[in-house]
Amino acid sequence: MLPQLSFFVSIAFGFIAWGIVAKRYIWPKLRVLPRSEALQPLLILHSFRFIGLAFLVPGVVSADLPSAFAHSAAYGDFIAAALALLSLASLPRGAGVAIAWIFNIWGAADLLDAFYQANATGLVPGQLGVAYFIPTVVVPLLLITHGLAFRILLQHQSESAMRESPRPA
Repeated sequence: MLPQLSFFVSIAFGFIAWGIVAKRYIWPKLRVLPRSEALQPLLILHSFRFIGLAFLVPGVVSADLPSAFAHSAAYGDFIAAALALLSLASLPRGAGVAIAWIFNIWGAADLLDAFYQANATGLVPGQLGVAYFIPTVVVPLLLITHGLAFRILLQHQSESAMRESPRPA
């Protein structure tokens, strides 16, 4: 199998496997919790996004890894981790929810931008070195949990609106 094809197959299988885990084990537990409690495990998971800084470490990645990709992915992940921690520290207050929205929008956009940058810069999977596991194992989990966080934020927002709206007499 061609290296590029095996890379994309690995990413696809990452999405399939993590999607099954999320549907069967993660979402059933989170959907019944209050918003701030449901967001906490997702924010804790995303606080590990400092791992993206590995894209800047020579020897971990190839010296010819495109710097446009490496810098964008590394610093985008670092900012996402900081926003996740800031939101976590601010929950359950309203500021924590607002920061969770900012984190979730930033974090999801950062991951999608990393896919774009990888394609635009002509990244070859071997250039990732031992960081190969990040886009194949970690990124699918992170994107899926961003989806769960959006669902939690939107679901609880609509529930709050329904509670606050006047009931017909």
